[in-house]
Amino acid sequence: MILDATHWHAWHGAGFPEDSWYREDDQLCAIVGAPRVDLVSREQYGDFILRFEYALPVGGNSGVFYRVDESAGLAWHSGPEMQLLDDAVHPDGKQPTTRNGALYGLLAAEQETQIEAGSFMEALLIVREGAVEHWLNNRKVLGYRLDDPALRTLIESSKFADKPLFARSPVGHIVLQHHGEAVRFRRLSIEALS
Repeated sequence: MILDATHWHAWHGAGFPEDSWYREDDQLCAIVGAPRVDLVSREQYGDFILRFEYALPVGGNSGVFYRVDESAGLAWHSGPEMQLLDDAVHPDGKQPTTRNGALYGLLAAEQETQIEAGSFMEALLIVREGAVEHWLNNRKVLGYRLDDPALRTLIESSKFADKPLFARSPVGHIVLQHHGEAVRFRRLSIEALS
């Protein structure tokens, strides 16, 4: 299923956040300097294959969260994040667990993937029966299991330790992060597997 603008609403809001995002052709584009309102899928998903392309500016930072419980204060309080980053320029690029393709703050990508500022990069996020894969430019850069005791231990000693909803929901929303920079998403599609 293609995910166009009609499939998204503002975090903790009903409609599309026109003050924070704009639509251009098939793209969803964050407005620089606007309120940082994330885009939330109207549907919830458990197991799925999400395909998309993204473009970041120089020093850009964004991410895609999954299985997000919208009762949380912020998306990152419940949903694990596939990090999207300009590693070469953004300060988060200095830490392996916050680089492009990482499970944000927890697991480093097994292969580094540098962006070309302003150019679109293909991405794939697969969640199937507890196993998760991050793909960038047709390369699997990270694989992990949500039920891995080692991951739970990492969570317990991370900034997510005091977030009881984090990585707990079997189903939830997809969230596109507005981090203040001019990230652009296009060709978003999802195949529900459960």
